[in-house]
Amino acid sequence: MRVRAIVNRAGGTLKGIAEEETRIVEAFRAAGVVADVRMTDSADIYEALKEAAQAPDLDAVVAGGGDGTLSCAAGHLAETGRPLGILPLGTLNHLARDAGIPAGIEEAAKTIAEGQVREIDLAEVNGRVFVNNSSVGLYPDMVMLRELEQEKLGRSKRRAMLSASLASLRSFRRHRLWISAPGLEAPIRTPLLFVGNNRYHVTLFGLGKRERLDEGELCLYAIRAKSRLHLFWAGIRGIFGKLDQQRDFITAYVSEAEISADRPVLVVSADGETFRMETPLRYRIRPKALRLIVPER
Repeated sequence: MRVRAIVNRAGGTLKGIAEEETRIVEAFRAAGVVADVRMTDSADIYEALKEAAQAPDLDAVVAGGGDGTLSCAAGHLAETGRPLGILPLGTLNHLARDAGIPAGIEEAAKTIAEGQVREIDLAEVNGRVFVNNSSVGLYPDMVMLRELEQEKLGRSKRRAMLSASLASLRSFRRHRLWISAPGLEAPIRTPLLFVGNNRYHVTLFGLGKRERLDEGELCLYAIRAKSRLHLFWAGIRGIFGKLDQQRDFITAYVSEAEISADRPVLVVSADGETFRMETPLRYRIRPKALRLIVPER
């Protein structure tokens, strides 16, 4: 088996670059995989993955990094027929977790060598592919503040996210949105609209797990909280597993949706990264658009 592995140097679990590159190369060699391993800076990931997706004589492209890196890889590989392998080197690794891919480098390399190819869904917003979820409101605000604290104060990702979460909650605000989807036309006011690639278990301050990656649907959750206090109590209920989908969320499961707003541009997150996008936001599911290497059942 011959692969090209594009590894993001800024992956959340990478410590010493030289040592980690050697470890990755040895892991593939031990698994019997001929791997062209390329350690890549974040600014060059897009072009490196694009080139790998088009390179001849490869059995698969491997992306090493967090969900943002995987999202970029999926966008290039979608519907090309070339499989994606994952080295879960990010902080949270939601896609790898939901696909059952082990977290260790050696175990992940063995999965790429011995696993099976499975077709999974992708989602997109205004043409940008995401593998996990996208959101408007509270979470993108948190991500922007987190990145600012990491850059200016040098804080770790987790510590910066905690500080950013508290700051975002203090500046609580609701967005005026209009959801247009098959069977649903509704105005909403919400601090957070969440759009998932397939169905997530209901949770508030942490992402629940997906049982399926190929159900062919988007899940839309809009928190009903009208004030900071309402949001606080929803968070308390979430901690104790008492969130109620009907009481706490506006919920829809659809194949596509258009989100309009009272402003021409919204800050949108997709797989943990933020972007400014013109409204309306057009979401759609792309059923079985990506071939992913996963452990044998």
